[in-house]
Amino acid sequence: MGNRGMEELIPLVNRLQDAFSSIGQACNLDLPQIAVVGGQSAGKSSVLENFVGRDFLPRGSGIVTRRPLVLQLISATAEWAEFLHCKGKKFTEFDEVRQEIEAETDRVTGANKGISPIPINLRVYSPHVLNLTLIDLPGITKVPVGDQPADIEQQIRDMIMQFITRESCLILAVTPANTDLANSDALKLAKDVDPQGLRTIGVITKLDLMDEGTDARDVLENKLLPLRRGYIGVVNRSQKDIDGKKDIKAALEAERKFFLSHPSYRHMAEKMGTPRLQKVLNQQLTNHIRDTLPTFRSKLQSQLLALDKEAEEYRGYRPDDPSRKTKQLLQMVQQFSVDFEKRIEGSGDQVDTVELSGGAKINRIFHERFPFELVKMECDEKEMRREISYAIKNIHGIRTGLFTPDMAFEAIVKKQIIKLKEPCVKCVDMVIQELINTVRQCSNKLECFPRLREETERIVTSHIRDRESRAKDQVTHSFNKTDNDDSLSWLTINNISIMKGGAKEYWFVLTAESLSWFKDDEEKEKKYMLPLDNLKVRDVEKSFMSSKHIFSIFNTELRNVYKDNRTLELACDSQDDVDSWKSSLLRAGVYPEKTTTTTSASDNFSMDPQLERKVETIRNLVDSYMAIVNKCIRDLMPKAIMHLMINNVKDFINAELLAQLYSAGDQNALMDESQEQAQRRDEVLRTHQALKEALAIIGDISTSTITVPLPPPVDTSWVGGTSQRPAPRGAPPPPNRPGPLGPFNNTADSPQAPSRPNRAPPSIPRHKQASLWKPKLKES
Repeated sequence: MGNRGMEELIPLVNRLQDAFSSIGQACNLDLPQIAVVGGQSAGKSSVLENFVGRDFLPRGSGIVTRRPLVLQLISATAEWAEFLHCKGKKFTEFDEVRQEIEAETDRVTGANKGISPIPINLRVYSPHVLNLTLIDLPGITKVPVGDQPADIEQQIRDMIMQFITRESCLILAVTPANTDLANSDALKLAKDVDPQGLRTIGVITKLDLMDEGTDARDVLENKLLPLRRGYIGVVNRSQKDIDGKKDIKAALEAERKFFLSHPSYRHMAEKMGTPRLQKVLNQQLTNHIRDTLPTFRSKLQSQLLALDKEAEEYRGYRPDDPSRKTKQLLQMVQQFSVDFEKRIEGSGDQVDTVELSGGAKINRIFHERFPFELVKMECDEKEMRREISYAIKNIHGIRTGLFTPDMAFEAIVKKQIIKLKEPCVKCVDMVIQELINTVRQCSNKLECFPRLREETERIVTSHIRDRESRAKDQVTHSFNKTDNDDSLSWLTINNISIMKGGAKEYWFVLTAESLSWFKDDEEKEKKYMLPLDNLKVRDVEKSFMSSKHIFSIFNTELRNVYKDNRTLELACDSQDDVDSWKSSLLRAGVYPEKTTTTTSASDNFSMDPQLERKVETIRNLVDSYMAIVNKCIRDLMPKAIMHLMINNVKDFINAELLAQLYSAGDQNALMDESQEQAQRRDEVLRTHQALKEALAIIGDISTSTITVPLPPPVDTSWVGGTSQRPAPRGAPPPPNRPGPLGPFNNTADSPQAPSRPNRAPPSIPRHKQASLWKPKLKES
């Protein structure tokens, strides 16, 4: 039978299950389930009852099994049953088991013959069973009965597919012998999910109810409609036997007597019957355990290795030890500090590839969000000119001013600077929020100690909020320090001819009256002094070969500016330097070259040429000055926030957090572990012990069981819809086909074998010959 070693493997699995059940976990050996599939009244429930040896399943006409019954057979010394929904209650009378199944079915589906995919879990403990999991599924029906929904057939098919699609599920395709096998829904479903036939066994029931003179020999010999694993015939109790309370043991004896006495089946009696079916399933379980244990052992070893370090820490653990609490408090605070610094400063180890850390988010705020907020504050050109015009007029009042008032420039600039406070304060708020989020993320490692986590978050967050007000005050004061003195620096005179030495660098000094340049920054040897009268500034396009940024100064009366040169071209290292010099020259009265601007007639301020000149002057001054202010703010804000907020918080966590925690209250209370942590510790220790026991159990036994090789494939195209029929009279019999029933593929079944006795004569009525199980008739 290929079942040697089974007596060791089943207790092995039981011990593994016990080891894991003791810690409330499942032994994930993925043991095969055995699903019984077939039409209504095909004898599925009777097959299961024969396995158990007890009457315990509901009986009746129509659809009786309306919920899947997951039947777990467990080998034990005594016999009883229990339901998953009635934990702790033992059923020793199996009539009560049937009543409970009916009551539980009605509770979910009602009494209207409806169905439900919610399974009923029943465990049967008995010394007469093997450790198997069997599933009794509703019979496939075609026509709704009573209050059943119109799609009852599809619902039942979907329910069956939920179970038989699993690779570990063995399919018993049950078909009664007095129906057409080629139209078997059970075989069709099995073929859909198991096209290779690796998990399907055909079960033929009701062999004793076939028409007189017919038999199923060709089917049972796997010749007519072959399956890879062949067919096994069984004889269940009739309804009369059930009503008469015929004992199952007596029914099994009657089944054996039937096969031994029937002339068509006596030669295969040892391959038929419920005991044979049990042995086949037994062998499947043996093979599965043998194939699964090596992988399961590797999985257990991996789990044990992963828990070794944690279990070693928990072993000998004393939660109330004061010295342990003090040591752990120091370690937790130190780890919190390290985690916070890594998240802010960045770290090369354990790099997060899913989301940005706190430091990366703050960097993005500094260099993307904050500049964007500043750019959004740009003002409307028309509105700006209108405000400058009103400011000039209001300053002059009733008098007509001859000069451009400085107060107008100051008023406009102050108004523009005030607008910049909002994005600066918003930048501080965004950085504070990221710091608080970072603190919460770092405190996740303190979740084992809820009080410690709560106090740490409170202390650090309070400090961050305290620094917030100081940072915002400092940001506000910094607007008063955006003054810039760019009136002296090194510049290159770019338009000196090569004959006269080419471009040279000088130290330039700008005053209210003149522009002077010297050979060095000590200003000892003056090279030239240029009066600012009638001078203007013009932009010069940057040359392709030069990396310098250039602007030029020229005289509006077309006089030479410097020696023989009509213009003085000055080169700076950056555009910011150019803007700074142009702003400084503007303050000294050297204006940019006038560009034509189109002003609509709808403008509601004066078009007086003198006023226009003043507006243009102040407008250019405001532009240059605000460019400098924006640059300073973009540079200063990140530095100020880093100094006032981020570095300060890091120093606080490193130097003062521990002292604050000690002064917050009872340190022992801070280090009280959470209930979840205590459960986690107990679970780790119990799981670690169970894993060691399981590996020891597996090591105690050799799993070198003998297995029967899988039969070779057969032609199962008939299941897809091409039904084979018995050969016509006089046709040669079908050739031998391979199957698991070895003794049937010998010469005894060859065409030369004598004809079978008790065959139906040719005069059998046509309605009786319609059965698929009708034998192939031969001429006498």
